Amino acid sequence: MSSSAATHRPLGLRLLVNGFILFWLILAAFPFLWTFWGSFKVELDFFSIADWTNALTGTLTKATHGSSVTGVGYEGAWIQEEFWKAGINTTLVCIFVVMTSLTIGTLGGYALSRSGYRYTFWLLITALIFRAMPPITLVAGYLLPFFEWNLWGHLATTVIVLVAINQPFTLWMLHSFFQSIPKELDESAKVDGCTQFQAFRHVIIPVMWPGVITTGLFSFLLAYNDFAVTSMLLSKDNQTMIPKIASFMGTTQTEGNVMFAVAAVVSATAPLFVLVMFFQRQIVSGLTAGAVKG
Repeated sequence: MSSSAATHRPLGLRLLVNGFILFWLILAAFPFLWTFWGSFKVELDFFSIADWTNALTGTLTKATHGSSVTGVGYEGAWIQEEFWKAGINTTLVCIFVVMTSLTIGTLGGYALSRSGYRYTFWLLITALIFRAMPPITLVAGYLLPFFEWNLWGHLATTVIVLVAINQPFTLWMLHSFFQSIPKELDESAKVDGCTQFQAFRHVIIPVMWPGVITTGLFSFLLAYNDFAVTSMLLSKDNQTMIPKIASFMGTTQTEGNVMFAVAAVVSATAPLFVLVMFFQRQIVSGLTAGAVKG
């Protein structure tokens, strides 16, 4: 019915809607496409003030490297500056943050959604207050014991802090998903001989799977894109990708290489597109499942 209604819309309205969608897509995609294109140029072309068309034609890139495109930025970032180590560190941090957050979040969210005690509401409110606090305030509280116990600079300490920051959000999101699942499913499983945990594992989790994937993706993005926590808690040898990209920009004491940073940004963004495209159905179904009760 929706498709037939769309075909019966006035031609002018359809053109207006399609034109707006096309304009929005171009507006949203342009920064990524421009950065991707510029990552194959030299700095004087991509950031040319005299003639912005140099970023398109690659005049100085061709004069320097014999071609209008070059992979010098990627070679410098990945090989010369060893950006691959930051990629491995980011992968390890994200895996452990997601696994820990989902394990605690699914068990805690399920228990709170099935609890009849009044303190459930206040626990969730307390978690929400902690989530609303700026992450930098929580990091400051961890610094002293990490320095005293010689734990600063390690990936494990960063995982602990990121889980602590992300857990309230995970708990809230999974709690809302569990509340949308009828309690009759638990009771039916118990009638069939399941324990509470067996009902949770074999009955509730399969129904909840889109919500778990959606929550896991948000947890992954938090760890993947984090700068404040990782830049303060990790040493230079254990940097993740975002602080490593920032280091390419240089400081007042050291000279950076902007094109290394541009190439690294493209390299760090590409996996996110692949991940979202791969899990798009689960994300959409998970988000809609959390909004429907019963």
